[in-house]
Amino acid sequence: QVQLVESGGGLAQAGGSLRLSCAASGGSYAMGWFRQAPGKEREFVARILWSGGSTYYADSVKGRFTISRDKAKNTGYLQMSSLKREDTAVYYCAVREGRNYCSAYGCSRESEYDYWGQGTQVTVSS
Repeated sequence: QVQLVESGGGLAQAGGSLRLSCAASGGSYAMGWFRQAPGKEREFVARILWSGGSTYYADSVKGRFTISRDKAKNTGYLQMSSLKREDTAVYYCAVREGRNYCSAYGCSRESEYDYWGQGTQVTVSS
């Protein structure tokens, strides 16, 4: 079992920045970030393959968000810049562990992950 602890959520101004952290109890094949806004379904944000660092982003955040990881700390990060009110959501990190591959969807689907963090609220104000 892998435990994930998220931190870094909070309130930011539109155009500002925020960095989320996801501390894992061990290594993984991939770490992904998802978000869920009020009244909407949870959506994919970004993912990183742990070993090689290959990244993949949703179109809605491409160019504004950066996903990264620190292997030594077993910690992943989501650097969010140029924040918009539309980014307001609960953000969840997730880990794919044990299976060292992605589906044709490139580890962008909820079903591809095994363990989830508790979620952290990100609120962007104008």
